[in-house]
Amino acid sequence: MFENNKLTKLLNIKYPIIQGGMAGVSESVLTAAVSNAGGLGIIGSGFASPKWLDEEIKKTKALTDKPFAVNLLMQNPAVPELIKIIIENKVPVVFTGGGNPLTILPYLKNAGVKVIAVVPTVRLAKKMEDSGIDGVVVEGMESGGHIGENSTFCLIPQARQLIKTIPLIAAGGIYNGQTFASAMVLGADGVQIGTRFMASNECQIHENYKKAIVSATDEDVTVIARFTGHPIRLIKNKLSESVKKTEEKNPFPEEIKSERFAGAKGGDNIDAFPLLAGICAGGIKEIKPCKEIIEEIINDAEKILKEDEKLLQ
Repeated sequence: MFENNKLTKLLNIKYPIIQGGMAGVSESVLTAAVSNAGGLGIIGSGFASPKWLDEEIKKTKALTDKPFAVNLLMQNPAVPELIKIIIENKVPVVFTGGGNPLTILPYLKNAGVKVIAVVPTVRLAKKMEDSGIDGVVVEGMESGGHIGENSTFCLIPQARQLIKTIPLIAAGGIYNGQTFASAMVLGADGVQIGTRFMASNECQIHENYKKAIVSATDEDVTVIARFTGHPIRLIKNKLSESVKKTEEKNPFPEEIKSERFAGAKGGDNIDAFPLLAGICAGGIKEIKPCKEIIEEIINDAEKILKEDEKLLQ
C-alpha cells in the first residue's frame, strides 16, 4: 500500500511511521525496535553529550541493520560536536526541533544526511521547504511534552496546501489505525508517534510510567507551565498539581523552570516526575511490542481506508 509513498521512498522504510525523538526516552533499544518493525526509529539526543550519542548510535547499529535517525535539539550547545558524531557514524537521517535548523543544514546535506524539521506552524513548514529541507513534521498541541498552539488536524490540510515538493509528516494525537488513517486522508505523507511507543515493551521508561499512560483517560492529561512561555502537556500527578497551584498564586512564577520537565524517565514514585504524554494517552490501553503496535496501526488503517473507498463508490 505504501510502495509509492513519498516518505517511505525518501527514508527507505516499509511504513510511513516515525517514532518521536523523545529526549530521555527514545534510546537504542526503542529506536532499533521501531526500525526493525518497518518504521523509522529516532534516538532523542536532547541535551546529551557527544559521548552518549556516539554510544547510543553504536548500540542501535548493533541491534538493527535498518535505517534510523537522530533527533537534534537545537538548544543543546553541543550540537556542532553531535553533528560530527552523526556524520562519522553515517547516520542517514536527522530530525531537528527546538530551534532553527537552517544554520546546520549545509553541513549535514554535504555529508549526505537527510534532514527533517519538526515545526509547530504552517508558515515555518513552508519556510523549511523553501530552504531545501528534505521533509517536515507539523506537530500539533495534542502531543506530549512542550507544545504549540495549533491542532494537528487543522495543521495537516493547511500545510498540505502549501507543501508540494517534500514529504509532510503529521505529529500530535496519533496513536492507532483511526488517527493514522485520518492524518493520511487529510494530506499527510506519514506520521510521527511518541506516546504510543512509550507504552511499548522496548521503551526504557519505568513500568510505573507506562502504567500511568495505559490507565489515563483524556481528563487525566493536562497542560502546565503556560506562563513560562513553554507549556508542557503531561499526565496529572502530585508534581503537576503542585505546579498548577503555584501558577494560581503567581501568574509569572519564576520558580517554575521548564527544564525540570525535560526528558525524565520516571521512577518508582510517579508523583515525583513529570509524566510527559499526549492527549492520546486516554486511548492507549495496552503495553505491547513495537512490532505489534505498528502492525495493528497499519492493518486497522488499511481496513478503514478500504471501507472509505467502498462508501465513495
